[in-house]
Amino acid sequence: MKIADIKTYVVGNPVPDKGGNNWVFLKLVTDDGVEGFGEAYGVPFHPHATVRLIEDVGERFIIDSDPFKIEKMWRTLYSRGYSQHPDLTMMGVISAFEMACWDIIGKALNQPIYNLLGGQFHEKLRSYTYLYPAPDDPTPRNLFTDPERAASRAAEYIKQGFTAIKIDPVEPTMPASPVQVSLEALHTAEMVVNSIREAVGTSCDILVGTHGQMTTSSAIRLAKRLEKFDPLWFEEPVPPENRDEMARVARATSIPIASGERLTTKYEFRELLEKQAAAILQMALGRVGGILEAKKIAGMAEAYYAHIAPHLYCGPIEAAANIQLDTCSPNFLIQESIETWGGFYTDILKEPIQWENGFIIPPTKPGLGIELDEEVVIKNSYAGDSLTINAPRD
Repeated sequence: MKIADIKTYVVGNPVPDKGGNNWVFLKLVTDDGVEGFGEAYGVPFHPHATVRLIEDVGERFIIDSDPFKIEKMWRTLYSRGYSQHPDLTMMGVISAFEMACWDIIGKALNQPIYNLLGGQFHEKLRSYTYLYPAPDDPTPRNLFTDPERAASRAAEYIKQGFTAIKIDPVEPTMPASPVQVSLEALHTAEMVVNSIREAVGTSCDILVGTHGQMTTSSAIRLAKRLEKFDPLWFEEPVPPENRDEMARVARATSIPIASGERLTTKYEFRELLEKQAAAILQMALGRVGGILEAKKIAGMAEAYYAHIAPHLYCGPIEAAANIQLDTCSPNFLIQESIETWGGFYTDILKEPIQWENGFIIPPTKPGLGIELDEEVVIKNSYAGDSLTINAPRD
């Protein structure tokens, strides 16, 4: 079996574009007609430029290669150009090819990917969602900093079946971060989390999902205010580039630190673990290096009694890859969902991701376990001409 053809798609995610306003997909086709899909996440260039990068790599290194030889493919691409460095751009490209190869392997062997990586460990996967504004909300961007509205919205998600919700109660400041957060902002964040805790009681975990916008001292001050509400985690309290400073936050609070959506490869996650900078790893499979690389990181994490909670703010292909990893990883904790996978996530798939009462039900079909509706993909081709990156929701 050889890879004979490569196709790329940039999909425009219709408003309200939950999960980003565009997604970059890849399709590989073998010489005997087996198709595999992958997704690149967060490559910091225009999505059409990202597609050209994928095509360049594919034409030079992937065509005529054996999709089963994932380790060889990964190492070849990682080291090309004498780079051998966890670069976000190249790792996004590698991730798309890697998960597409796994999709082919699973289909060729008539097995879900999780059966090829140790077998099913979890029968269902607990999931959480961000608080998204109600469709008729006139001031949606203020939801996270409005205690009353945030609490009301959290209660609505509890009624849907969620047992965990995430917010960023500190206004994002990128690209100026890290900043010293004002006393007023710290107080507002405390009031928001307090209001949500009063609304949901102990029936729901609160995930504090900051985006690396704070200095170490600000993060510690905020953590001390929030400890009494017992959040499940404090996410990326400082920028991910300095793991020593993240470790300082971890040592100063009882709240578990979560991080990893902006890291790639086992090498960066090794440092996170060794410095005890995070207890919950949030690899993004469309960026980290793909499914096998994420499985290696999950295995490393087991030795540190750390959990995985893969990041998801993009399309359904990365979501499907996350689900495969989660299902076969004993130290899986919780999976980020885009609400209950309705709307465009349902439209673009021939069969939707199964979600029931707060849990994702792993698929039993081979490969990634999903099928894209390519007519819907093509119909929703992205036509934007400005730089748009699927950054975390702010």
